[in-house]
Amino acid sequence: MAPHSDVSSSTEPTPENPESGSTTSADPQRRGRVRLRRAAVMAVPATLATVALAVLTAEGALGVQFAISGMPFTVTATELNGTGFEQFGGLDNMAPGSPNAGDTGGQVLVVTSAIKNATLTKLCQSVDLGGTNLLITAGGGKEKVQATDLTTDSTELSGDAAFDDIEIGNDASTLTRAGVKGPIGVFSQQARTVRIANLRQTNYATTAGVFTLPGLKLRFSSSGC
Repeated sequence: MAPHSDVSSSTEPTPENPESGSTTSADPQRRGRVRLRRAAVMAVPATLATVALAVLTAEGALGVQFAISGMPFTVTATELNGTGFEQFGGLDNMAPGSPNAGDTGGQVLVVTSAIKNATLTKLCQSVDLGGTNLLITAGGGKEKVQATDLTTDSTELSGDAAFDDIEIGNDASTLTRAGVKGPIGVFSQQARTVRIANLRQTNYATTAGVFTLPGLKLRFSSSGC
């Protein structure tokens, strides 16, 4: 192999730039533009996938698709008011090999509640971490917690409930009030409005299109909600 000095002193002509006619290498600004165009092209598929996922979630085409941790959390509110209510049964799945699976096979039988638009007063959420609780509170002042396209997967739900225009016994795949479709052949119910006072839930998953939490506070506490 020739030494570096021989390569540098080669008398072969430098390839001509077809755009500028120059015998020097391409302009640095032009190279930068090419790199930016390549980066933009590579980013398009990921961007489209993100947009598609957001649209599907907003339209209720997707349920809870993520692997749940298997750690239940408590949610309480002094009052929940919602328009567009649906409820049906389902299964949530933990990640393979989850230490929280126990003898369940990594699955949890849940009741999915979907609300198109919801307002919650004095929201509290807590997770028992073993010896301490991760505690989240919001909506305790004049502004209330607001949520759109809200879904909760629960194993327990209690409170004083009132419904307007309720339908009980629907096939979950035919629901229309919240824009979410459940599995075909599964028992369900839906209503135009829902109000639950003294709400208390044991949840394994929650999703929302928009979740606004005024006065949010997150802290560790010796007690949960």
